[in-house]
Amino acid sequence: MVARCEFLTLTQSTCNVYVYLSSGIGFYSVKLSAVSFFIILVEICFSPLSCVHIHIYTDSSCHMTMYTPKNILITGAAGFIASHVANRLVRSYPDYKIVVLDKLDYCSNFKNLNPSKSSPNFKFVKGDIGSADLVNHILITESIDTIMHFAAQTHVDNSFGNSFEFTKNNIGGTHVLLEACKVTRQIRRFIHVSTDEVYGETEKDAVVGNHEASQLLPTNPYSATKAGAEMLVMAYGRSYGLPVITTRGNNVYGPNQFPEKLIPKFILLAMRGNPLPIHGDGSNVRSYLYCEDVAEAFEVILHKGEVGHVYNIGTKKERRVIDVAKDMCTLFNMDPESSIKFVENRPFNDQRYFLDEEKLKSLGWAERTTWEEGLKKTMEWYISNPDWWGDVSGALLPHPRMLMMPGGVERVVDVSENIQSDSPHAAVNASQFRKVGPVAKTSKPSFKFLIYGKTGWIGGLLGKLCEKQGIGYEYGKGRLENRSQIVEDVQKIKPTHVFNAAGITGRPNVDWCESHKTETIRTNVSGTLTLADVCKESGILMINFATGCIFEYDEKHPEGSGIGFKEEDTPNFTGSFYSKTKAMVEELLREYDNVCTLRVRMPISSDLNNPRNFITKIARYDKVVNIPNSMTILDELLPLSIEMAKRNLRGIWNFTNPGVVSHNEVLEMYKEYINPGFKWTNFTLEEQALVIVAARSNNELDVTKLKKEFPELLSIKESLIKYVFGPNKKEIKMCNNGYTMPT
Repeated sequence: MVARCEFLTLTQSTCNVYVYLSSGIGFYSVKLSAVSFFIILVEICFSPLSCVHIHIYTDSSCHMTMYTPKNILITGAAGFIASHVANRLVRSYPDYKIVVLDKLDYCSNFKNLNPSKSSPNFKFVKGDIGSADLVNHILITESIDTIMHFAAQTHVDNSFGNSFEFTKNNIGGTHVLLEACKVTRQIRRFIHVSTDEVYGETEKDAVVGNHEASQLLPTNPYSATKAGAEMLVMAYGRSYGLPVITTRGNNVYGPNQFPEKLIPKFILLAMRGNPLPIHGDGSNVRSYLYCEDVAEAFEVILHKGEVGHVYNIGTKKERRVIDVAKDMCTLFNMDPESSIKFVENRPFNDQRYFLDEEKLKSLGWAERTTWEEGLKKTMEWYISNPDWWGDVSGALLPHPRMLMMPGGVERVVDVSENIQSDSPHAAVNASQFRKVGPVAKTSKPSFKFLIYGKTGWIGGLLGKLCEKQGIGYEYGKGRLENRSQIVEDVQKIKPTHVFNAAGITGRPNVDWCESHKTETIRTNVSGTLTLADVCKESGILMINFATGCIFEYDEKHPEGSGIGFKEEDTPNFTGSFYSKTKAMVEELLREYDNVCTLRVRMPISSDLNNPRNFITKIARYDKVVNIPNSMTILDELLPLSIEMAKRNLRGIWNFTNPGVVSHNEVLEMYKEYINPGFKWTNFTLEEQALVIVAARSNNELDVTKLKKEFPELLSIKESLIKYVFGPNKKEIKMCNNGYTMPT
């Protein structure tokens, strides 16, 4: 038998002692008096367990030193939890100076700090914790002695689609703060805010929650970055003596929370009469704490927490997600059967997180708000403040992927707002200290698009769509293959998204590429990769208009079978050099998780005078082949590309309308709706090959993925009638000679 005992000298005989026993078969928790404490140690030493670890701590009735800060830096305090903590400290401790640092990302809002902004002991600084110059400057000029580090990317769905951004913010940002603390040597407390998810999934039948000494077993990119940040915090505590404290908390809910999270999302959807989406079967179990109780927990830890310790902030009151949805239906008098919608689960969704919060309770903290009371308060707040976050339609999706941008969404006001941001440090002041304030009640998230391909067909249409939707945009001036020019564009315009509609398709067609291979490579391959790489370095999502002309019908996908090529299929068409370059760059772009690739095919628009329009082209040919193909109706699909950017969608997408249509079917519609006297002649692929240089791709693309994201998407023939031929239909009148003519 092996045992390790951590002995503690007690100063009062009445002190309560908490002992954790961990072995290969589980964890056990007992609460003892000091009298029985040494008895239990003796019994443990003779227990039959093969290996026992004893973790001991005492409650607040034992010796305790109160910590009193002076100047506190709270990172991420325009976010949800930290704003409640900041407002509480500003209100309760007028002698403390509270300095808030927040970059105002999509999930933060300066309005969350409204209760504090007029207080003399409050100061707001807009900036990123990743800026070492800024952080050092704040610590020194504000004489910071305490840091409460909340700033982080926290939404798990986002982490599956943009894990590098989580590493950059959650680990890199934490490292910058720790290094600044090491350099300035003035920090007396560094409270690092982590999550219960670092423990990983708790077993269904576990009766004892994870305690602070439990093993860390994160299961998703978000929790992995939080665990990594914890390791850095622990290392700086041990290596440099930094006075660190770490917290790990359950789910929190309440006013001001961005509605990508479950409870505010359900409330806003219920307010709109929309169904409540549940990942999987809804059996996942979570514990929820009301925000004010959590703010009180941080107040207690700030003053009573011991350096070098970890504190769980949790509750043993658990609820299944399906039960949360049913409670919401009860609040809004909705029928659960018709109001709850089950959707596809996350790539990995932990079944349960269960914490033991006895250590925090030993400091004097207790949960005060019941579930029913907290839920009612939260609902009432959102009903009273429906436009707090502006347009949140993207966040209310079953699987939101909100864009995470350096600097976030700016909310700029004039200097009359009582926000202190002056700094003698000019280099920092110019780029980091901006006067910010609340947005107007009717404001929407600020998007700004940088579009490449101004002189191209799709690029020009994108600009018109932005104007129609009121989205700010500028066309890039740099050439794609010139990295310095692209960087200059990005730095000057500061876009939230980049659209790449530039590329060489040939003049007048792809045959041109066969004799201009170097130019084709330079733009289609090198240029596209350069743009993707610059966007990745800047944390920007790039929407890349690609082509589906990289496939041709084969034995597994025969013509007329209805079996289309999927996004993951390997390109099999090499008949043209243009298609080769597009297939090549698409494969390389798979390594960039900040790219959304849209495979367009035979694009068609309602502008039948445009020479690039597929219908215009074949209507002018002497002869045409007659093969069914997937095609893209730009009038319907280009607006979806903008919506995909707003939803932060990534990866490869077949970007055509469902189904196929043949050349003859298109021309029959043209004859019916546009020109009744139109005639054409067909010829075979073999005959076509005699008059072209490069072969042409013919295929059907499987658009199940796109249709699932946009269920309203019309089939190719329906879309042709609605968006192209219907609006262009000519009225037909009968002439005296019996012929018809368009008017």
